[in-house]
Amino acid sequence: MDSAKEKSQTETQAQSVKKNQQKLFHVHERFAAKDEVVSIIHSLKEVYLHQIKTEKALERFTFLVDEYQEQPHLVDPHLEEIVSLILSKVCAKDCEHSHRSLLFTCLYLLTKMRGYKVIVRYLPHEASDVETVLDLLGEEDPSSCKNWQNKYCLVLWLSMVSMIPFDLSRLDSQDAQAKLPVMDRILQIGKTYLCVTDKSADAAAYMLARFLTRPDVKKRKLKEVLEWAISTLTAGAGGDASAYFMPNNVIASIMRMLATLCKTGAREDLIPYASRILHIVTHEPAIHLSHNIVIRKLGVKLIQRLGMTYLKSKVATWRYSRGRRSLAINLAKSPDVQQVSKPEAMDEDADVDIPDEVEEVIEHLLTTLKDKDTIVRWSAAKGIGRVTDRLPRELADEIIESLLQLFTLQETDGAWHGGCLALAELGRRGLLLPQRLPEVIPVIKRSLNYDEKKGFCSIGAHVRDAACYVCWSFARAYEPDDFKDYANDIASALLILAVYDREVNVRRAASAAFQENVGRQGNFPHGIDIVTACDYFAVFFRAHAYLKLSKFVAGFPEYTKPLIDHLVEFKINHWASDIRVLAAEALGALVPLSADYFINTVLPHLLDLAIGPDLNYRHGAIYSIGQVCAALTADGQQVADHHITAIAEIEPTLRSRQLLLGLGGEYMRKALCSLVKELSGTELFKGHSVIETWQLLLDQCLTNVHLDITVQEAASEALPHFLSLRGCEGDDSKEKIVRSYIDSALSSTMEKSRIGSLISLGALPEPFLRHRLLTVLSALIRCSKKLSSLDKDWAESRREAVKSIQKVCSTVGTQAEGDANSCICRVNISEVNEAYLYGMLDYTVDSRGDVGAWVREACMEGMVSFTKSIAEQTPQLLSPDHVSRLCVMLAQQACEKIDRTRNVAGTALASLLHTEPEIPHIPCRGQLLHLFPRGEENQINYVSPSVTFPKFVELLDLEVYRYNVLLGFTVSVGGLTESLVKYSHAALLDYLQNPAKQERVGYVSDSIILIFKKNQKDDRVIIPLMKMTSQLLTGGIYDQLCTDTDFEFPLRLIEALKEEISRCGDPQKLLVAGEVFSGLLIFEETVRSKSLLQLCIFLCHKFPIVRKTTASNLYEALMANDLSYPEEVLDEMLAVLSDNEWDEPVEKLRPIRNNLCTQLGITPPVMKKKV
Repeated sequence: MDSAKEKSQTETQAQSVKKNQQKLFHVHERFAAKDEVVSIIHSLKEVYLHQIKTEKALERFTFLVDEYQEQPHLVDPHLEEIVSLILSKVCAKDCEHSHRSLLFTCLYLLTKMRGYKVIVRYLPHEASDVETVLDLLGEEDPSSCKNWQNKYCLVLWLSMVSMIPFDLSRLDSQDAQAKLPVMDRILQIGKTYLCVTDKSADAAAYMLARFLTRPDVKKRKLKEVLEWAISTLTAGAGGDASAYFMPNNVIASIMRMLATLCKTGAREDLIPYASRILHIVTHEPAIHLSHNIVIRKLGVKLIQRLGMTYLKSKVATWRYSRGRRSLAINLAKSPDVQQVSKPEAMDEDADVDIPDEVEEVIEHLLTTLKDKDTIVRWSAAKGIGRVTDRLPRELADEIIESLLQLFTLQETDGAWHGGCLALAELGRRGLLLPQRLPEVIPVIKRSLNYDEKKGFCSIGAHVRDAACYVCWSFARAYEPDDFKDYANDIASALLILAVYDREVNVRRAASAAFQENVGRQGNFPHGIDIVTACDYFAVFFRAHAYLKLSKFVAGFPEYTKPLIDHLVEFKINHWASDIRVLAAEALGALVPLSADYFINTVLPHLLDLAIGPDLNYRHGAIYSIGQVCAALTADGQQVADHHITAIAEIEPTLRSRQLLLGLGGEYMRKALCSLVKELSGTELFKGHSVIETWQLLLDQCLTNVHLDITVQEAASEALPHFLSLRGCEGDDSKEKIVRSYIDSALSSTMEKSRIGSLISLGALPEPFLRHRLLTVLSALIRCSKKLSSLDKDWAESRREAVKSIQKVCSTVGTQAEGDANSCICRVNISEVNEAYLYGMLDYTVDSRGDVGAWVREACMEGMVSFTKSIAEQTPQLLSPDHVSRLCVMLAQQACEKIDRTRNVAGTALASLLHTEPEIPHIPCRGQLLHLFPRGEENQINYVSPSVTFPKFVELLDLEVYRYNVLLGFTVSVGGLTESLVKYSHAALLDYLQNPAKQERVGYVSDSIILIFKKNQKDDRVIIPLMKMTSQLLTGGIYDQLCTDTDFEFPLRLIEALKEEISRCGDPQKLLVAGEVFSGLLIFEETVRSKSLLQLCIFLCHKFPIVRKTTASNLYEALMANDLSYPEEVLDEMLAVLSDNEWDEPVEKLRPIRNNLCTQLGITPPVMKKKV
């Protein structure tokens, strides 16, 4: 390997990745938010009566605290100050309950972040605080879940103040009748809160367990409380039929209290009750077989604590003692360090009497290692370690023997996981002696590779993670001399996981275990160099780990073959196809490090697997062959002729066995396309007969309508490389290939087949396009349009045609006076521009929605790229008309209703404005730069309607953009999405209501009439336009123009509406038109009369929904507008509109309508006679 350079590059990349990861995961160096946290606590007194301010303060406090959830130790230097501040405000006389609740919420958030065991150390514990806490708890309602943070924090505080170092009877009230003794009050509170359903129950269990260890309480109340707990557990577990419905939370709270008590209490006080509790927990199915995870976990915890109660708290003298564990000493490898003593052969505790109950405890813990839930297995593993620590060596050996029996193929993944956790606990505690390592290490190596396939996925990540934990614990457990025989094997296994495991948590666990071993053991080959590059952050990205880090690690000879062999044996046949592909790429990256091994061993094996019976192996092997052969060629190595022949036979062999059919066949086709792509870049198959076979394969993958789109994409990626390989052939061959693609595209009767042909044309290399450009462009442009009724809904094929136009133009380049049949020049550029502009008008709609947006987006991206490339090479070809039309179309699309399309258009317009060299002829460049200043173009979120519309509405001031921008606003303001309508409507109203620019209403009104004329009978535009116009009429925009007889917009609008609704059979369109006519009633008499006439026609329309809605609209309009009718006449008209059922037959309603017309002062409409 090129050591210095390679190492430097890898370390630089690792540092870059580490920095990015630290930003991503909010890695802090200190508690920088301390001042703001204190400030928020102080501010709660001012904001607690205002809900919005309170929510904002708590939201901010929560965010600040949660930032340190992964690094809570940084807060420790400031905890005492913050906790004291909160509780001082809680105890203030003027602190109201709602204010106190906010303070306790802040204290709970700190507890959640740092842990209650740390927080309780900083809680005040003076004698005077006892009564304070009890009084505050008396104000809370235990049965209510409201303000549960108050109760949780108060009970935690009580657990601290209840341990004051003198008899509690001194705190009792002199008036015996006034209150219960303090001791009884605390016990009563504990029992009460044990039975609640919120977080307070956890605090109550902790508080009671501590409180019962006080000498005075233990003497008077321990027996009573334990008897109560035992009887409650017995009843809740089903022993008492009357209490069968004991809630799970009560059982869990009592078990949590007993487990904590067994940890903190004296064993001589608990032994009399231990057998009864153990019997309940191990024999009641409602506990040890419960479906509740928490109950099972607490059961295991209680069992292990009971087992430790039976055993004296004497550490086993036989355990392995490593002595000093200084990292500095390990890294320095000082010769002055003395060797630590090894465990003695004699066991001083061999004759210790072990109670029979301990055997039951151990058996239950070993069984629970197989539990289906991780937290239960984890608790059992810790229990195994704790109990073993107090056992004689012989019994400990029996436990280890039982653990090793869990690692068999007959056991579940849960058993393997639990066994690994238990071994790690034993090793960490020095209970796994070096003599056992020859049996344990092979088990751990198997666990590091554990991966059981189940269906279309696999299980085993948790087992591998636990195996990494075992390796981590061994690093701390053993002396380097005891572990040196296994160092290389463990190092290789951990590095394989660190760079090649699918799951990020396993990669990180392996990296951490490797790092720990490097620091503690100091005998892992090249440990420091590898740790620097492959740290916790660097292994986060899978592709980076596979392709960069693995190459760096494999550069050290000790790890080269293990990494290669692992990829070949375990990864190219992985159940996940993306891992197989990544493994193939990783193999290609490792080729230069051991080319001979690949040529003599790996490649022959891959060739055998490529035609073998296993689908996964075939898929991964074919991908790998392409990568390996390409890498060997690039490295200057020779591939043997018989290997080339074997590669050429892969596709015919698979086809003859019919392995290219079905779902498995799609995988094979994608792999073969990749093989063709990689090998086309080499000289291995130039002139080989297999080229025609590969051509047929690619053509089938591109045009077969029954194949998945991913196969087509794989073939499209391979085709340019393959055609480059064929580029050396004669013109006749090239002409034949190009003509076949064109004929297929133009004559295809299936969309997917046309897409394949279009992709093929876009992938043509420059030699194939030379002297054929006009023919190819003509075919692509034809396919980008709707040619017939057959392809009018083929939006995807038109999108691919547009993309292929862009690829072809990019391939041939531009020359102002060049050959029109070989490059883009003055002769053919207009055809390309017109094709793009035509595609930006594609609004095809099918069952999937506005699929034409795909074409418009492809046109925008393609046209911008095309324009920028011309500006760089031949700016004289850019005409003002072309640039102007492009800009106004982009502005229109940036105001339309689809978020994704707006984003593409906005980004494209900003790109045109700020590209270098400058695009000439952009209309109103100065105003655009004011709206989209340089440096902010990438900061604007065009997807958000609240950001986009207020910016683009200003373009209505620019005449060249006005029509298109208002057209874009039309479909947004008149759309269906609530947020879209809200922000687009608000932006338009704000723009028009500017009192300093009254002229805006006039030219926007003229543009509305122009949109009516240009889009006549186009319901995609007209219906939203009517909706927008109705909103403008009712939004107060025209209030100043209502009496202006020179304002022609209302009359022109009525004529446009009449044109649209004539012979219209769409009720939706008629309803919206009725809303517009109702809005026009604000204008002067002539407009009002014409509008009323149309509304009266609608009152007798053939559609009942139109009649009913029109009556409702007219009623509202008469109520809202002062139309100068006498009061009694207005009341009568309103009564007619509201009292009649307008969905009755028209013949019955016509006289009523005619009478209403007379009252309105208009001539009743008369039906035209049919000719």
